[in-house]
Amino acid sequence: MIIKAYLKPQCGWSNGVRAIMSKHGLEFEDIDIINNRENYAEMVQKSGQPLSPCVEIDGVMLADVSGEEVENYMVSNDLVKTSSTATDVATDAGCSDEEHAKMASNPIRFF
Repeated sequence: MIIKAYLKPQCGWSNGVRAIMSKHGLEFEDIDIINNRENYAEMVQKSGQPLSPCVEIDGVMLADVSGEEVENYMVSNDLVKTSSTATDVATDAGCSDEEHAKMASNPIRFF
């Protein structure tokens, strides 16, 4: 599989996608959409919308998805097998209030 994941460096949803890739031992391109304006523009152009994470698997774009949704897509399409292996982060949740507060104190902006 060729997997491109358009992710934020610090994000609960993005970390959930990373956790699913790790859980299944999948290689993927982790594309930073926060610190690289061209990456963000590419994601918007390919997905047709501005929200992340977006994951492209063999040319199929999954827009604004959680790690859980990515895993469900891959299992449903026989790309991976169902696994009961636990992940170290939630695969279906955004950042906690504490994580948001930490990010707000050190914002990253490219616009």
